[in-house]
Amino acid sequence: MKKLFTVALVLAAVTGLNAQVIKVATQSPLSGGQTAFGEQLKLGTQYAIEEAQAKFKALGFDLQLSAYDDQANPDTGVSNANRIINDPDILGVVGHFNSGVMIPSSEVYKTVNLVVVSPANTNPKVTDRKLANVNRICGRDDVQGPAGAEFAVNTLKAKKIFVLNDKSAYGQGLAQAFKDAAVKLGANIPDSAFVGTEERSNFIPVITQIIAFSPDLVYFGGTYDQIAPFTKQLRERGVKTPVLGGDGLDDPSYITLAGGAANVAATYFTTVAGPVSMFPKAADLAKGFKAKYNKDISGFGIYAYDCAKIILSALETTIKAAGGKKPTRDAVTAAVRAIKYEGLTGSVTFDDKGDKAVAEYFIEQYDAKGVYDNNKVIKSISVPAPKAP
Repeated sequence: MKKLFTVALVLAAVTGLNAQVIKVATQSPLSGGQTAFGEQLKLGTQYAIEEAQAKFKALGFDLQLSAYDDQANPDTGVSNANRIINDPDILGVVGHFNSGVMIPSSEVYKTVNLVVVSPANTNPKVTDRKLANVNRICGRDDVQGPAGAEFAVNTLKAKKIFVLNDKSAYGQGLAQAFKDAAVKLGANIPDSAFVGTEERSNFIPVITQIIAFSPDLVYFGGTYDQIAPFTKQLRERGVKTPVLGGDGLDDPSYITLAGGAANVAATYFTTVAGPVSMFPKAADLAKGFKAKYNKDISGFGIYAYDCAKIILSALETTIKAAGGKKPTRDAVTAAVRAIKYEGLTGSVTFDDKGDKAVAEYFIEQYDAKGVYDNNKVIKSISVPAPKAP
């Protein structure tokens, strides 16, 4: 029987007869201000899929990528998610970038038990709902925020801190976690110095508040496309106070949008996806990525690659368990949650919530000469995932 099964697979590979389509989808912002992040997520996944196509062809399957632009918008993400679940060939999703898009979209995936593995979503609610189909290989805001607070208070010696957030699930959650931890460490952050803003161009009113408060540090929970113009206007008004944020600041576009090296040298950020230099195993991927796409891979691109590889590994396992037949979504979802995977970013196992059992967090400073690849990694820590409330 085993011999006949092997012969059948070879015939399928040679002739292309009876080849079935299996798709892995991505959802990320491929247009708008966060395109750089979204492209890394898509291309990291695409690279992994293109690597695996020959192997899946030998198993009798045509492996494809279905990339969706969620525009960093919850409504768009949900609309895309409904299209995704209605395509029976899609057996896994890598995404999203924004927690505010991931949370409602994952409720759609849940209805058909379609597995999603995230390289970037950090809000605790992503996994604290304990959905069987939702997993992430990155860390969480309720650890990333306190890590930033410890750095701000104990390393930068900040005593008065002004905290901003972009009012998104990501930015507000990260800023709140930072504030709570910083206050416990002795920082002065009154309610008047904790401000949410959706402003993206004119930050003069809030900068006026900052100047009046005269903080030792400004913390901004948001993404580079919003924080960069804020930083530019802050420096143009002579305010040299250091700026600290989360992994939404981790993109080379921040340097240009903020007005160059002189404006970003005092910018620090925490990130759940370290730079290529922190992952020696990713050196070949970085070279291949540059050659194939003419872009440098970022931490989120590497994490997306590992997310895709986890799904692909689960697909291989379930195809074999099904005797070479196309696996069900239920089977793939269960295989992902049970996986023990050695990736470029380290060992991955998931707890009962879908969190990576032990996640990595990094603290970086923008290079004084404005060279993104020379950003300084000040500290890295590994922290077990918190228990669900």
